Amino acid sequence: MSAPETTEARVAPPVRDGQSVDALRIAIRSGQQSSARREMLAYGLAALLLALAPLALPVFAMTLLTEVLILGLLAMSLDLMVGYTRLVSFGHAAAYGIGAYAAGDILLHTGTPLPFAVLGAAIVAGIIAIGVAWVCTLARGVSFSMLTLAFAQLLYAVAFKWTAVTGASDGLAGIPRRAGPFGITVFETKTGYYYLVLVCLIGAFAFCWSLVRSPFGAVLRGIRENEAKTLSLGYNTRRYKIAVVAIAYALGGLAGALYSPFAGFANTDLLFWLFSGQVLIMVIVGGQGTLIGPILGAAFFMLLEHILSEYTESWALFFGAIFIAFVMFAPQGIWGLIGRRREAS
Repeated sequence: MSAPETTEARVAPPVRDGQSVDALRIAIRSGQQSSARREMLAYGLAALLLALAPLALPVFAMTLLTEVLILGLLAMSLDLMVGYTRLVSFGHAAAYGIGAYAAGDILLHTGTPLPFAVLGAAIVAGIIAIGVAWVCTLARGVSFSMLTLAFAQLLYAVAFKWTAVTGASDGLAGIPRRAGPFGITVFETKTGYYYLVLVCLIGAFAFCWSLVRSPFGAVLRGIRENEAKTLSLGYNTRRYKIAVVAIAYALGGLAGALYSPFAGFANTDLLFWLFSGQVLIMVIVGGQGTLIGPILGAAFFMLLEHILSEYTESWALFFGAIFIAFVMFAPQGIWGLIGRRREAS
């Protein structure tokens, strides 16, 4: 008689809790790295397409695209305050206007090469912002927002009266695109100037991307989520807020400095509160706290304005309805919708 067959139960070795947590962390980290690589690849492809745009688009489209990139830079600078620090500014047009007027005066009254004039104007905006931020950060919430609006309107009033510097209501006209250093004249052409704007936008985006992922950016997110807790951890939150306002104004000033030689003029409309509201709408519609979203929001705003204005002078009324729809049904903005569709697929 043969011995009865026996079956051995195969039991998996127990998994320790520490091993499970470590495996989960590794999986999450690898997923984040993979997602980051896909994002960087998408950004690189977008930059390549923008670099090749002059080869395919007509002159009018290139003019519109150049303005979109300038406004995208302005909206991205505001996103540092609104999306990453929850400092809602109702007067970010001040940064744009300061940069535009500073670059205009430098180019009109000195022989400074265009790139240096643009850079100098951005620095001027950042320096002025330190004083503005010191005052505005004494308040929080809506009070902070109203102080930024008050400062922007104060600048608007000064620009409207200071004829010697701003040209008063007439503004500054005939702002030239001076040759670059060493006699480089490429910036005087529309295509050359487009590439200057594109390089500034890509450089600013890379800087902001690194900034928000640094320890400095982690503190900004801490202020956004819970400022009292961040303060209790030993961080001087007001100092960080002053720094991010100065950085945002410097980048906004860079956008303004690029606009005045592009348009050939600078006037008080660049400082008006209505323009500040439009930039804030670009940030919200594009997707705050994403950097790339506000750039998409600027493109969406400009494209919709161009299309709707061909049919009606009340285009802002229709855009307002679209903005309300975004706030109600897609608060994450255009970039958030794109990310949600990408995850679903």
